Amino acid sequence: MASSTTDTDVYKVSILGNESIHCGFHLIPYIAQTVLTTLPSSTYVLITDTHIAKLHLSAFEPEFERALGASTVTPKPRFLTLVIPPGETSKSREGKANIEDFLLLHKCTRDSVILALGGGVIGDLVGFVAATFMRGVKFCQIPTTLLAMVDSSVGGKTAIDTPHGKNLIGAFWQPEYIFIDAAFLETLPTREFSNGMAEVVKTAAIWNEEEFISLESHSSEIFAAIQTPSKDHAGRSKSTRSRSQELLLSVIVGSISVKAHIVTIDERETGLRNLVNFGHSIGHAIEAVLTPTILHGECVSIGMILETEISRQMGILSQVGVGRLTRCLKSYNLPVSISDPRIANLPAAKLLSVDRLLDIMRIDKKNSGPAKKIVILSRIGATHEPRATVVPDIVISKTLAESATVVPGVPSQHPVVMSTPGSKSISNRALVLAALGKGTCKLRNLLHSDDTQVMMAALSELKGATFSWEDGGETLVVAGGEGSLSVPPKGKELYLGNAGTAARFLTTVCTLVQSSPNDNADVTVITGNARMKQRPIGPLVTALSANGSQIQCLESEGCLPLAITPNGLKGGRIQLAASVSSQYVSSILLCAPYAQESITLELIGGQVISQPYIDMTIAMMKTFGVEVKRRADASGKLLDVYDIPKGVYVNPPNYSIESDASSATYPLAIAAITGTSCTIDNIGTASLQGDAKFAVEVLQKMGCQVSQTETQTTVQGPPIGQLKAIEEVDMEIMTDAFLTATAVAAVASGRTRILGIANQRVKECNRIRAMIDELAKFGVDCIELDDGLEVIGQPISKLKRGVSVHCYDDHRVAMAFSVLSTVIENTIIEEKRCVEKTWPNWWDDLENKIGIKVEGVDLASLNASGSTSESSKRSPDASVFLIGMRGTGKTFVGELAALSLGWTFLDADQYFETKLKIGVREFVHQKGWEAFRAAELDILKSLVADKASGHVISLGGGIVETSAARDVLKQYAITQGPVVFIARPIDEIVKYLNTETARPAYEEPIIDVFRRREPWFTECSSHDFINPVGEVNNDALCPIKASANRNEIARFFKHLTGVEPNLTHSLEPGRRSYFLCLTYPDVQQAFPYIDELTEGADALELRVDLLRSEKGYEKIGDVVPSVAYVSEQVAHLRRVTGLPIVFTVRTKAQGGAFPDEKQKEAVDLLKAGLRLGVEYLDVEICLPEKSIRELVAKKGTSQIIASWHDWSGNMKWNGALVKEKYDIAASFGDIVKIVGKANSLQDNFVLYDFATAIGRQAGAKPFIAINMGGDGQMSRILNSTFTPVSHPLLPNKAAPGQLSFKQIQQALHLLGLFPAKKFYLFGTPISHSMSPTLHNTGFGLLGLPHQYNLFETKDVGEEIKLALADPDFGGASVTIPYKLDIIPLLDKLTPAAEAIGAVNTVIPKLVWNDGVPGRILVGDNTDWLGIKASITQRLSASEIQTALVIGAGGTARAAIYALQNLGAGTIYLHNRTTKKAEELAAVFPDARVKVIEELKWADGQAPNIIVSTVPASATTTSASDDGNGSLSLPAFAVLVSPWICGRCGHGL
Repeated sequence: MASSTTDTDVYKVSILGNESIHCGFHLIPYIAQTVLTTLPSSTYVLITDTHIAKLHLSAFEPEFERALGASTVTPKPRFLTLVIPPGETSKSREGKANIEDFLLLHKCTRDSVILALGGGVIGDLVGFVAATFMRGVKFCQIPTTLLAMVDSSVGGKTAIDTPHGKNLIGAFWQPEYIFIDAAFLETLPTREFSNGMAEVVKTAAIWNEEEFISLESHSSEIFAAIQTPSKDHAGRSKSTRSRSQELLLSVIVGSISVKAHIVTIDERETGLRNLVNFGHSIGHAIEAVLTPTILHGECVSIGMILETEISRQMGILSQVGVGRLTRCLKSYNLPVSISDPRIANLPAAKLLSVDRLLDIMRIDKKNSGPAKKIVILSRIGATHEPRATVVPDIVISKTLAESATVVPGVPSQHPVVMSTPGSKSISNRALVLAALGKGTCKLRNLLHSDDTQVMMAALSELKGATFSWEDGGETLVVAGGEGSLSVPPKGKELYLGNAGTAARFLTTVCTLVQSSPNDNADVTVITGNARMKQRPIGPLVTALSANGSQIQCLESEGCLPLAITPNGLKGGRIQLAASVSSQYVSSILLCAPYAQESITLELIGGQVISQPYIDMTIAMMKTFGVEVKRRADASGKLLDVYDIPKGVYVNPPNYSIESDASSATYPLAIAAITGTSCTIDNIGTASLQGDAKFAVEVLQKMGCQVSQTETQTTVQGPPIGQLKAIEEVDMEIMTDAFLTATAVAAVASGRTRILGIANQRVKECNRIRAMIDELAKFGVDCIELDDGLEVIGQPISKLKRGVSVHCYDDHRVAMAFSVLSTVIENTIIEEKRCVEKTWPNWWDDLENKIGIKVEGVDLASLNASGSTSESSKRSPDASVFLIGMRGTGKTFVGELAALSLGWTFLDADQYFETKLKIGVREFVHQKGWEAFRAAELDILKSLVADKASGHVISLGGGIVETSAARDVLKQYAITQGPVVFIARPIDEIVKYLNTETARPAYEEPIIDVFRRREPWFTECSSHDFINPVGEVNNDALCPIKASANRNEIARFFKHLTGVEPNLTHSLEPGRRSYFLCLTYPDVQQAFPYIDELTEGADALELRVDLLRSEKGYEKIGDVVPSVAYVSEQVAHLRRVTGLPIVFTVRTKAQGGAFPDEKQKEAVDLLKAGLRLGVEYLDVEICLPEKSIRELVAKKGTSQIIASWHDWSGNMKWNGALVKEKYDIAASFGDIVKIVGKANSLQDNFVLYDFATAIGRQAGAKPFIAINMGGDGQMSRILNSTFTPVSHPLLPNKAAPGQLSFKQIQQALHLLGLFPAKKFYLFGTPISHSMSPTLHNTGFGLLGLPHQYNLFETKDVGEEIKLALADPDFGGASVTIPYKLDIIPLLDKLTPAAEAIGAVNTVIPKLVWNDGVPGRILVGDNTDWLGIKASITQRLSASEIQTALVIGAGGTARAAIYALQNLGAGTIYLHNRTTKKAEELAAVFPDARVKVIEELKWADGQAPNIIVSTVPASATTTSASDDGNGSLSLPAFAVLVSPWICGRCGHGL
């Protein structure tokens, strides 16, 4: 109750038996007087933070000093102040100790009184100090934020944070007083005020419906109390308190009173006090992920809605309660969903997976063991139990999941009897009519959805009406404003989301607004989300503008946002094009009575769409007292001309909104498709809605039994699978229901043609296209028509299972496919929440009222792992299909690809001829192209079915000419295996085809065929392979280029299929790896130096943002390289190096050159990189989540480097932000990369500590952690994973502070991290060996600190043993005569050394035994690598069929081993001594070695490669008499000698 001390009026609230909570305005003098007179002490200590001190400390100090000066107590008490740093970092053990040290330093004793002035952090921290200092001293809470006033300051909870979590160390310690000075809120940012309002709304929702009604009705007045500074201490006394101040104080007192009452009953939180945690169970989990970016109250707001949805799912709370709470929270600018842009646009939002949230929720003091407890509402103002309720994880996860799957089955509630929500169309019209009307109207059965919430909010902002609730929220009471409307405050836009009806109606409503001297804005702005900004409103704007209204399209012409000048609606004759949307017509009709002149509305521009909706509007206007006359001609034919008189609507006392007929189609369709019965109440023949005819006009014709009364509709479906198609149905009067009809038609026998629905292309999405595309995933073909579509039904058994349906954020798409899901297993409905637009509780009603089980699906978890992709679902030996124009080299590429994979090549044309016993050219000549395309489609389907594994299949160039074939290819690429588009410059193709005669000639110019097909090739394929410029025939390329092309074909297809991914092995723990950053605008400029540039590099980074074609230099400003140019660059690079490519598109904000605003273009280039088969894709975590998901899904065997770049220099490696970014990156990346900017050398060591800690975590991913700038070079030296390096030959460095590979090795050595090693050549005689020169030159070029020396001894004795045992031993080359003698000194031999039987290389290798490091010596033989390299420089492995080895010594062993590794078919072995050759052949039983005495080939196939291991003088190339033994055959000879092996094979 109110009490007065001098001129101060306060409200006192009792807690734990004491009236210790005092609430009012401008209380500082009152606080000083009360504390000093009732809490005697020797010392008063006020503790605050620097933020609050600037605002309020100067007011507290003089008041306390004045009061203490007047005190008669001796000695005079002291008044001390302590100002600490703000924020959570102070709420720590260290922060607590600092305060305690201050108190001890100033000799504070047990009678001290501490005052906590600040927000929740100050209250928690100072309260805990008070609880423990001197075993407890008195303290007072003076909260300065609304959240602290109504939450943390009340109840006595105090705590500090630790590295293990928040509030884990603390105590219950009740303050002597809590002073709530609402005047402090005038300095509080609006967002912080809203943050506190979440707690205010929460307490009203669980305890007091009257308080809740006040909150949901007075948000504007409550905000006004803090937005208007009170002068001269206005509000301190009741007499000076404004209405908005009184209202604000009352809601604060009301909220505190609830919590105080609960705390009094349950101080230690054993039961009842759990209720104040409503919204916190899920809210805290969200906060744990999003803190500190998203505030506590904002997270709790989302948590409240999710927890009420759980209550609704359990059948406890109605949708009315969910809707009211949602509207109330929104009115205080609070988010109510994680899809809110404030949440969804955060990188951390990607971490809000269901599994993550459930895991966090496990740690909650309310829980009982593993069982989670949540506060469940039963209605607004009451909870289901007087405590938190146990809720199973499956129920929580279903609500949290953003997607759903419907479990097929027969409805358990059969026969179903139910009502659908109120009609959206009627609800929106009723809101406008009642708001513009005179008097009060009670609206019953109003739809509680996003659309109606948007409409109510906008009408409130326009001050067009006031809204309140009765009957527990079942009835909306509208006090009409009689057409009086105001311009919203400057900067306040009417945000309508994707609510098309609201946007169109409100456009005309806003023209009724009249300017006022009190306005601070010149226009009313209405806007919406991205899709709403695409939806047309041009015809309405044109008609209103022509009538004199001033409307400006602020972005795209004919679309939102609109700026509307408040001049009123002129009236008179208005012409309106109504062929796109009837909502334009209804918009003008509804507002016409309030025009300055009576209106004659003439509809022009062709057939008027959706006439029933216009009739609905006119009928409702008549109910509200205004009658519209539609003109007719002399014959009585109705014209599209309407006369609307001036007037004012008169609100009927009550208006009941009939159920939504469009929504009713879904349960009725479920009955039809499942063979059950459903009755819908409140929808029948008397309905105003055209969709009420759906049952009779559609379902009955499909074979259902339908009965309909004026107010009820019943459908009984035929047995499952027996629905019949409708030859043709015009759905112009029920366009929204066409989606339901389409879903049912998908399983009806025959073809269903649906017409009259052209306007559905401009709804929430292009609905016709959406239904066609999504049905295609099920295997249902559709044909798009000008004003509709044709659906080719399929038996249920033939439809594909496991489909994921994209809903385009369209409620009707989601609900239509939920119908189909009742008979098709494992269908995932993405974006399940889009149903909130018209039926928010659809999924709950589907399960609870219809009896079809619904489960949640968390797509975020499905796509979160960096190891998941579409290709991971494919069989590893899934066949590869090749498509492309004739003449691109599909056969050539396919044959080589098949050879490299060990698979079978198949040409579809040859397969066609084999199957049909006729050639392609002849078939076309006899039967024509149409018949050929049909036969070609059958062949394609046969190949997909019968040759689905172990094949590389080349398809004809025209395979993409039919949509059916394209669908087969697209589906294969998505679900089964790769489809590769073989591309080649068009001029090369034309040149080839002008000479080719095997296939039928084109009937049009080749260039036209190419232009038509190229988009289809891309659409149908998963990857691109660019053939080199030049003739398709291999002979046209020089040997080096031809070999490079063959090697690239092998690399590409081995990587693509996963047979041998081209990934670096240097990313393993304990190894250092590097990639070279290419900074050329054209990579071909690097080719002359490519070998030097790549020295030491494990991969090459292609900086796509730095690429410039010749045309790029002609442009001024930012340049975005085309996909075509980037593809060429990758193709060029592939022909000169086999190193993996790191594909990077770096924006300006990230330190690159790509325009920041060109996000879509950047994603398109990244997708192109994956299509080109790049090994590593650098993906910034700031990209939209949907784009990241798409990239992860398509990555195949490539790996994602998930990156975050912060150039600001503000990022701290020991701060929460870095850990947040790491977690996000690790959630989808195979490699994590975080780049900051160093401001000092110390920053690099903080980085190193963070990276080290990350590396110790179980399952840690490879981590690139770097600081940019000169100060950050140390981080580049210390980084071990994929360090980006530069080179002196590059035109410039890719980033400031970048070092070369050589510089890093030198620095590592100087730091002691890379000790110098000793390398040797063991053998005798070796004095003239060139090995030291070769190796030491290499060490020098790479900056390695090692030394290579000759080590000549008489035998393998003690000297060599000592050298091997030296800790600095780095490795050795071994030559004759010690290749066998060295073996006993070694611990292990490689497979090559064992097979060859000799060792030429010794390598020390680090091993771990029970956590203890050790070293073993490994013997290897690398002669075979030199031989292999010599061969593969000229031939690819796939081309080596038969080989000849001359000689039978040790080098011959290496040659056979190399050829076996290359996959040679037959290896002929020839030696002067046949017996020795036979002994050697026996060593390689699996190598298919055939010993020959003469140069004659046993199987008739001559070798295409010859390896000679004997001196050149002993080799002859003379032919035998019959030529059979000639060495002048088309073959490649490798002359191998000990000298060559000694220099090519060491590998050191």
